[in-house]
Amino acid sequence: MKHRNSHLLVGYWSRLRRGRDVPDQVDIDPRAIKRMLSFVFILDATDPAHPHYRLAGTSLCDRYGFELKGTGFLAHWEAGSRASLTLLLRQSLALKQPVAISSFGTTPDGALVEMETILAPITFGDEQPTRFVGMVQVLSDPSPLAGRPIAFQRLVASQFVREDEPLSTFVPPPPPPPAPPILQSLRSHPKAPHLHLVVSREKPISVRCDMDAAMQALIKRLDIVVQPAVALVQ
Repeated sequence: MKHRNSHLLVGYWSRLRRGRDVPDQVDIDPRAIKRMLSFVFILDATDPAHPHYRLAGTSLCDRYGFELKGTGFLAHWEAGSRASLTLLLRQSLALKQPVAISSFGTTPDGALVEMETILAPITFGDEQPTRFVGMVQVLSDPSPLAGRPIAFQRLVASQFVREDEPLSTFVPPPPPPPAPPILQSLRSHPKAPHLHLVVSREKPISVRCDMDAAMQALIKRLDIVVQPAVALVQ
C-alpha cells in the first residue's frame, strides 16, 4: 500500500474485527472515517464476476463522472483486467484478507494518473464475507485530469496486505560505532597528552603541550626539537 489513507482504512477494518476474521457492515461507523468517507464505497460481491456498488462517496462519484450506486464495479475497467479482478475478489473473500490494487486511470482524451484501490472483505449478517469496504485514491499528480472523469482503468499490480504493513520502507541508519577500546583507554589515561590554553587580552595566547616520560624519550630518539611553548599574538 502506498497511500496513507489506504493504511488508515485497513487499520480501521482490523480494529472492527474484534477477534473475528472480518467485521460486519453494521460495525462501520461513518464518523470514524469521515475525513476519507467521500472516497469510500461498499461493494456487493455475492457474485464476484458481477460485483456492484451498494454505496459510494460523493468525491468518488465525481471522479468517475456519474452516480456509482447500483452500477457494476467492473464497468470502468478495461476488458483485459476484468478476469484478473474477478479472481482477486474471489481470493480476497476466501482468504478473508484485504487486497491492494494498483492501476492506471485514463480520461476520455488520454490523460493518465496512477491509482490505488483497497478492498477489505466484510460480512453482511452472514458467516461468510460477501461484500467489501473499499476506497480509491489517486497516487500521482491529479492535475492532468483537469476536472475530467476517469473513463476506464487498467490493472497494473495487486497484493494481499496485512493490517500491520508499514507505510514506509525507510530504515534509519545505525548509530555510529563506539570508539575502539585503545582510544577510550588513551582518553581516560591520567598521563595522556593534553593541550593547555591560556587566554588573556594583555598577554599572548599560550598553548602548552605536557608530555609524559615515554613521549619525551621518543622525541629525543627522533632528534626532534620541541619548543616549550608557542605564543600567538593577537
